[in-house]
Amino acid sequence: MSYSLVNLLPLSFKLVFSHVFYIALTIAIALTFWIIFNLFEQLIFFWPVWVFYLPEDALLGFVVTNITAILLGILISLNIYVIRNSRLKITKSSLFSGTGLGILSSTCVSCSSIGFLLISTFGGLGIVISNFLSTYQLPLRLVSICILLFALYSVHKKIRDLCYRLS
Repeated sequence: MSYSLVNLLPLSFKLVFSHVFYIALTIAIALTFWIIFNLFEQLIFFWPVWVFYLPEDALLGFVVTNITAILLGILISLNIYVIRNSRLKITKSSLFSGTGLGILSSTCVSCSSIGFLLISTFGGLGIVISNFLSTYQLPLRLVSICILLFALYSVHKKIRDLCYRLS
C-alpha cells in the first residue's frame, strides 16, 4: 500500500492546513522564531553583514531549536484556528506552557546579553539563574519540545471534538 503524507496526518491538521492562510502563518511564525532563536544562540549575525555560522559543537542545539520553531509555528496556527472558528477556550497547557517554555529554554542565557541582563538586574540570584539555564539548556529544550507536543495533542483533540459535535 502506498500512503501519501496527507493521509497520515490527523483530521485536525488536514482541516486547518487545507487553508493557505494557516500554511503561510505557520511558515511566517516558524521563520520568525527560527531567526530569534538563532540570533540568541549567536549563529546569525546581521551586523556588519548577514552571516550564518554553525560550529560543530552547536549542531545538536541547532536541530532542537529548529524543531522547536516548527512546533511553535504549528501550535500557534492551530490555536488561532480554534480561536477564530469555535467558541472553545484555549487552556494554559495548549497556549502558554509550550510556547513560553519553548521560547525561554531555547535562548542561550550565558551566550547572549540576556545573561548580563539577569546578572545586573538580580545580582547573585541572576548569576545562579544564568548558570542553571546554561548548564541545563539542552534538557530544558527537550522538555519544552515535549510540552509543545502535548499542547499540539490537546489542540488537536479540541478541533476533533468540535468536528464530531458539528457532524
